Amino acid sequence: MTRVWLSQMLAIIRLEVKKTFFAKRGLWIYLLALMPLALFVAHGASVAYRREARASLADRNQKRITYPDLASITKGMSREEVIERLGQPPSSHSWDGQRQDESGPPRVVMHESYRYSDGSNELHIRLEDGKVTGTALGQGEGLGEDTIVFAGVFQFFYLRLAIFFGCLGIFMNLFRGELLDKSLHFYFLAPIRRDVLMVGKYLAGLLAATVIFVTSEALQFLALCWSFDSNLRNGYLYHGHGFAHLAAYLGITALAAVGYGSLFLAAGLWFRNPILPAAVILIWEALNPFLPSVLEKISVIYYLKSLCPVEIPASPGTPAIFAMLISNPEPIAAPVAILGVILVSMAILVVSSRRVRRMEINYTTE
Repeated sequence: MTRVWLSQMLAIIRLEVKKTFFAKRGLWIYLLALMPLALFVAHGASVAYRREARASLADRNQKRITYPDLASITKGMSREEVIERLGQPPSSHSWDGQRQDESGPPRVVMHESYRYSDGSNELHIRLEDGKVTGTALGQGEGLGEDTIVFAGVFQFFYLRLAIFFGCLGIFMNLFRGELLDKSLHFYFLAPIRRDVLMVGKYLAGLLAATVIFVTSEALQFLALCWSFDSNLRNGYLYHGHGFAHLAAYLGITALAAVGYGSLFLAAGLWFRNPILPAAVILIWEALNPFLPSVLEKISVIYYLKSLCPVEIPASPGTPAIFAMLISNPEPIAAPVAILGVILVSMAILVVSSRRVRRMEINYTTE
């Protein structure tokens, strides 16, 4: 019988995967998964443009400039001192303006703006009547800052919203969509156990969700690395934690599909209106940082955040409510977190299998 059940399950997966991947009502899921990818592609293009602009500016320097040279320019220095240290500016603008003194008529003031670059960093200098009145030293994009931004997008948008609502759209429609299309009875009339049908549908939805969101996450990481300088990128990937971070993000994404998928499959079986259970689950997941330690463990996001490879620091002055959202839960071992999500998902599927065995179809009430 086990071999028959496996063959039936594979047949269901083949049917359901096609419907899940190409369903018109699921096109918004692809858009949801690709939104952060578009963000990082745009960021990478912007970084590449700025890098080329700084390199072009550095090529026009009169002399070789280093970062300490750029940092040595301070307010009050004269034009001659600036040129002595950095050479003639590769990019400059000048214009005349008027300044009203406390007494007497307005006088003409000569304004100048100089730009220098060492290839990675860029210095803007403002001068009035040959004296430096202000400087702005912009440093090149850093690896640490970009990885923290990536972790923030992953935790606060991708996990909490994109994957959450993507799984809502995929798994709730596995049975609810069949009821709305008035086609579920074809499955129920077939010589197949209903719990086998449910597991086959779940695995098909899990396959679709994993492929969509894991692929998007891998492309996001690729876009992030593309924005780095080649030396920085190779150091991060091969000598740092780059590949370990990638493996962690992909594994968390797949685990999120496992956990949220089982929840929304069960919700689609027990509730006619998916809005109510989805809202309750969303609020419960959002309130997780504010719950007592016992209750916060009854949540998918608790275990997923424990597995995140990059901790997001809370800057001084951050409001308390946002600091609690940023703060990571008490650390738990990765095997415990992974096993916890899998065991809870299996328990939900067991309860759902009992529901589907007693399920009766009445299209007139749907």
